[in-house]
Amino acid sequence: MSEIKQVVHFHPEYQSKKSQILGRIAHFNDEGKDVLQGDRNTIKSFDLDGVKINIKSFKRPNFLNAFVYRFIRKSKAKRSFEYAEKLLEADILTPFPIAYVEEFSTIGLERSYYVSTHIDFDFDFRDLIHQPKFPDRVNILQQFTEFTFKLHENNINFFDHSPGNTLIVKKQNNQYDFYLIDLNRMSFEKMDFDKRMHNFRRLWLSKTMIKIMADTYAKLYHKGYYETYDSMLKHSRDFQRKIDRKKIRRAGRKLKV
Repeated sequence: MSEIKQVVHFHPEYQSKKSQILGRIAHFNDEGKDVLQGDRNTIKSFDLDGVKINIKSFKRPNFLNAFVYRFIRKSKAKRSFEYAEKLLEADILTPFPIAYVEEFSTIGLERSYYVSTHIDFDFDFRDLIHQPKFPDRVNILQQFTEFTFKLHENNINFFDHSPGNTLIVKKQNNQYDFYLIDLNRMSFEKMDFDKRMHNFRRLWLSKTMIKIMADTYAKLYHKGYYETYDSMLKHSRDFQRKIDRKKIRRAGRKLKV
């Protein structure tokens, strides 16, 4: 068994909590409360002196990716931390980045963890999709569109801009805060009109939702409504057809087995 080297990076505000958090990571498998148990990643919440934090454990990469994450590309944990810092610098809300921890063997990355504050949210974007009569739905969609426009104006292309990756907190006077999560896939680049519309594709928008969001975005971007609507609809439907084709192929393979 090769020796494991641990690389640890903490935000300055949490340096005093370093030993406590590393202790939580050391006992990650046995302690903490499950937030997400997925095939790829696991998220657990822990108490830290009365404050709830989340620790995300990324799935152990295969041999090739382990090598890549050691010598060529930043790990998902490190990217999540650095991207969170960039989002906050741009005044885009995301759970506060506390730390990332990487464990390397001589071969490559073994494990990595991303630590952030926990957000007690009221609902996420999926509720707006599945509940057409969701309270204040039109207003929320308009504000979400403004939030997405702010991302684009800051040259942020969030590749996983999908229904489960925006947590929504209701404030006073029908105002809402939007928090991005699952941050390890994004780029910082000039966002032209087509890239902006393409960025809406994963949200599984209905035509009614697209009408509301295209109207809001067109006014913010000073673009024609019909051009905005047509482009947003095209990218959304192209993505949905692509996913549907994948589902049909998977179902066909299962039937053959």
